[in-house]
Amino acid sequence: MKILAVGDSYMPARYFADAFAGLASSHEIEYLEIDAARPFAPSSRSELALREYQGSPSELVERLDGAHVLVVHGAPVTDAVIGASDELALVCCARGGPVNVDVEAVTAHGLPLVNTPGKNAEAVADLTLAFLVMLARGLPKAQRFLEDGNRLRDNWDGARFIGSDPRGHVLGLVGYGHVGRRVAQRALAFGMRVVVYDPFVDVDEYAEQVETLHELLACADFVSLHARATMENQNLIDAAAIATMKPGAFLVNTARETLLDETALDAALASGHVAGAALDVVRAGAASGRHRLLRHDNVVLTPHLGGATYETLLQGAEMIAEEIVRFAAGEPLVNVVNREAVAA
Repeated sequence: MKILAVGDSYMPARYFADAFAGLASSHEIEYLEIDAARPFAPSSRSELALREYQGSPSELVERLDGAHVLVVHGAPVTDAVIGASDELALVCCARGGPVNVDVEAVTAHGLPLVNTPGKNAEAVADLTLAFLVMLARGLPKAQRFLEDGNRLRDNWDGARFIGSDPRGHVLGLVGYGHVGRRVAQRALAFGMRVVVYDPFVDVDEYAEQVETLHELLACADFVSLHARATMENQNLIDAAAIATMKPGAFLVNTARETLLDETALDAALASGHVAGAALDVVRAGAASGRHRLLRHDNVVLTPHLGGATYETLLQGAEMIAEEIVRFAAGEPLVNVVNREAVAA
């Protein structure tokens, strides 16, 4: 088969090249680095349906002729791209959510679209535990103390920074998917008790399941969000939910910004009801400059770097390579986004 693998500035093609090394003897593989500066003004329905992409579909159209498999990370895949090769039989997107792919167009051509769910789960779980420790030990406040030019006079002066161990505390996980399960495993190693609210799954031996969000919020010393971003979950943690949290609890969000009402969190931090928060995702706002939540010295913000590791990118490419091997062998694909539509 002929495979076109397209890299971008976030996930360069070298990750695909490393993961596809075992395919080179059996398939013709061409690598393309998308030109992020190439002009592209979306106008058609298919083009306007895309989000979070890089480059222009025209660059893929120019290189796709004769390809059986198209592999992308962030390159835009439109109906024009899908129609550029009569031989195209499989479309692969090395992301958890293929928002840069017109799934409707792929399905209309009768092609399977595979993605890489959970590729970043290990990295996000690691960051979540790092956040828990930072909050428990009061690291945001301690770091700002030094950033402001202060110094400890002696060991006794350090009493102002005494924090807590995670051990013996209750971690409440809202959502128990790829990331939530891994967070639970890590938290047990820290000596924490883990409770879970997720009405769509049954928990395993790592956690205890509660029936309602209220029950979880009322008992957890740390609340960590790992739910999907759906319309139903918009502002899942709002002022009413925060009011039911255990006074002095901490809040962590390494999932999606839409799960949390930041205005309600801001007020709860100001009142002291929430003892601290660590967020890897925040809502985009019109205001520029320092984020309002950083006015509190018990807040950690990071710029959506939960899955930003070399290992995560390579794992995504390896997951795609495994799907291509299955496809070439005529075996069932695993992570098919449009399975029902293609089957129909």
